[in-house]
Amino acid sequence: MLNVFERWYKRKFSNPDAVMLLLMLLISSILLVMWGGILMPVLVAAIIAYLLDWPVTQLCKLGLSRTYTSVLVLFGFISFSVLAFIGIVPVVTQQSINLIKEMPQIWAEGQNWLLKLPETYPDFVESTHIQNMLQGVNEKVVSIGEQILSASVSSLGDLGALLIYCILVPLMVFFMLKDKEVLTSNIADLLPKERRLIKQVGSEMNSQIANYIRGKVIEILIVGTVSAVTFAFMDLRYALLLGVLVGLSVLIPYIGAAVVTIPVAIVGLFQWGITPEFWYLMIAYSIIQALDGNALVPILFSEAVSLHPIYIIIAVLFFGGLWGFWGVFFAIPLATLVKAVASAWSTSEPVEPES
Repeated sequence: MLNVFERWYKRKFSNPDAVMLLLMLLISSILLVMWGGILMPVLVAAIIAYLLDWPVTQLCKLGLSRTYTSVLVLFGFISFSVLAFIGIVPVVTQQSINLIKEMPQIWAEGQNWLLKLPETYPDFVESTHIQNMLQGVNEKVVSIGEQILSASVSSLGDLGALLIYCILVPLMVFFMLKDKEVLTSNIADLLPKERRLIKQVGSEMNSQIANYIRGKVIEILIVGTVSAVTFAFMDLRYALLLGVLVGLSVLIPYIGAAVVTIPVAIVGLFQWGITPEFWYLMIAYSIIQALDGNALVPILFSEAVSLHPIYIIIAVLFFGGLWGFWGVFFAIPLATLVKAVASAWSTSEPVEPES
C-alpha cells in the first residue's frame, strides 16, 4: 500500500509545475474562504468586467482608444441597469406584495381541496393523514415567516454595503477594463516561474468564464422576457414577477426549472382552476423550458466544456453551499475548472532528474 502511494506521489508531485498549480489552488481557496466577504466587491467588479470586455475589445478594433471605449461601454451598462431597475423593480415589488397578501387565500383554498380528498378517494386517502400533514405544514410556514421577518430587519444594516457597491464596483470595473493589460502583466509577475500548468489552466478558463458569463446573462434576459410576454399574453396574474423568476431559474441548471414550476402552477390553479387555460399555461411553460434547454443553451454555450448532468448538480450543491448565490452562478465554470485541473494534472509528466 505504501509503495502504491509513493509511486503516485512521485508521479504527480515530482513535476514543479504540478506543485505550483496545487499551491496556487490552495492559496486561492484559502483567500476565498477566509476573506471572500471582504473581497466580494472585487469579485463582482471582475464579473462585470468579464461581461463588458467583449464590447470594449470590439470597439477598440475600430480604432478607438481603450479608455474612451471603457467609459462608453460602462456608461451604457450603468444606464441600462438603472432603466431596467426603474422600469422592472417597482412592478415586480408590487406584484410580490400582492401575491404575499393573497397567499393566505390561496393556502386556504388548497387546504379545502386537500380536505376533500378523503371523500373523493376514501380507499386511498385518510382524513387523519391529511390533517396531520396540514398541521405540520402550517407550523413550518409560521417558522419560515418568522425567519423572513428577522432577516428583513437584520438586512437594514446592509444598506451601507449597498452604497459601497454602487460607488466602488463601477470604479473598479472601469480600471479593470481600461488597464486590462497592465493588471494581467502584474498578476503574471507575481506567479512563480514554474507555471506551465497554471498558464494552461488559466488560458482555458479565461475564455470559458468570459463565454459563460455573457451566455448566462443573455439566457436570463431571453428566457425571462419570453416568459413574461407569454404570461402577459395569456392574461396570467403576476406575469412580470413570474417571468423574472423563470429567467433567474436558469442560474440553477435542472433544479431551477423544477422549482419555479411550483409558483407558476399555483398561480395558474388559483386563477383558473383545473381548466383548459391552466393546461395551456403549463404547455406554454414546458415549451419555453424545452426551447431553452435544447436550442438556446447549445447556441450560447457551444464552446463550453461538456459536463455530465450529475456533475453539474453536485457542483451546484457544493459551491452553492460554500458561497451562496455566486457559488450557484459559477457552479458550471468552477466544475469546468476542476475538470481542467484534473486533465492538466493527469497529463503532466514527472521531471527526470539530471544525471
